[in-house]
Amino acid sequence: MPSRRSSLIWLFDKEWRELMASRAWWVLLLAMGPLVGISFIDAVRIYGEASGLHGTSTGVGEAFSPLVGIWAPTFSSCELAAAFLLPFVGIRLMAGDRQNGVLKLELQHPTPAVFRIGMKMLVLMAGWLIALIPAAATIALWKGYGGSVYSPEVATVAFGHLLNAGLTIALALAIASFTEHPATAAILALTVTVGTWILNFVAAVHGGVWERAAAYTPTALVAQFQHGLIRLDVTLIALALIAGGLGLAAIWIRLGLAVRRRIAESLVLVLAVAVVIFACTFVRPSWDMSENRMNSFSEADEAALAGIHNLRIEAHLAPEDGRRTDLEQHALVKLRRIMPGLRVDYVSATSVGLFEQTTEHYGEIWYELGARKTVSRITSAEGVIEKIYEIAGVTPPPENETDLFRGHPLAARPTGAALVFYFIWPGLVAPGAFFIWRKR
Repeated sequence: MPSRRSSLIWLFDKEWRELMASRAWWVLLLAMGPLVGISFIDAVRIYGEASGLHGTSTGVGEAFSPLVGIWAPTFSSCELAAAFLLPFVGIRLMAGDRQNGVLKLELQHPTPAVFRIGMKMLVLMAGWLIALIPAAATIALWKGYGGSVYSPEVATVAFGHLLNAGLTIALALAIASFTEHPATAAILALTVTVGTWILNFVAAVHGGVWERAAAYTPTALVAQFQHGLIRLDVTLIALALIAGGLGLAAIWIRLGLAVRRRIAESLVLVLAVAVVIFACTFVRPSWDMSENRMNSFSEADEAALAGIHNLRIEAHLAPEDGRRTDLEQHALVKLRRIMPGLRVDYVSATSVGLFEQTTEHYGEIWYELGARKTVSRITSAEGVIEKIYEIAGVTPPPENETDLFRGHPLAARPTGAALVFYFIWPGLVAPGAFFIWRKR
């Protein structure tokens, strides 16, 4: 009898050969070069123009952060590929076994279904890492231009896109496991993707519980990592969803079991994952990996604010009001990381706020700490912490010039990038695909 180890090696070899034979994967590889190239070339041009026009004066450091100016727009192409190309690779790997009868033969072997799905996941993640080679090449190109590379923030962006790819692959495997035809699985996968975008839109309009739910969608997940922020709750929820998707796929590939039993097991799994996700929402640790600390206040301000407890903020701003967006992104997101007991309430009669401008209290931001209350209309980070210090009776710490991020301006041109992404990369991928298909 073959050992468990030899069975897993055989299974890995089989899945790898299936991936190599997948036209969907080769199309993904071919498309990654131009996708990454367009994003990187445009980012370098804009970054260079801004550097040449505005110099390095104080206050524009964030504009010259490679994280915001280069890595976020460049790696956004990976998000696009993960949403519209990667699902088809996973569906092809799963649905192909069902259509050609290989799955029925594999089920006669005692290897657990979870190992089979885990091996598909491992092979697909390896395939995704190969597809990220063009994105990795941008790091070498940027350094060649003389640009600054801060490894922690680049690693954070890459980790976020790996998590997003894991979610996409788990979703594709789960859907393909209980659908009869790849086309049906593809439509369902795209439906889920579009559904998350609709959730983000509804959250932007109505706020409230929709806004809290949208914070854990793939789009929001990638956005946080692209800003150099690692949140433990988001990471754990993503891992729970990945495990849940793989678990569903493992349940539904066992074709010999009754459908009723597979449905019952699926419901138990979904309930367990929901409980885990709910528990993860109470996890608070997070880490700002950006060089310019764009997700944090200064260390002195954070030390002072961490000693203030039971603060309540009531903002009379509608969900689609630009001032609410400024308040949330520039101040409240940072405050929540260092003040776990912070309570924020938004008050508005409409979602737009256009016809509330003439009301007496619209636009006011109330700060309440114990019996003390104060009001302001300033939405900037500086104005918010100034009011918090005022109501708490805390003396603001002195500003430290050494804490200011001066940025890394670079008036560079994307020399050679078009050659790499539009010619060299396709010139490597196309012959490789031709050789593999001809060999088969």
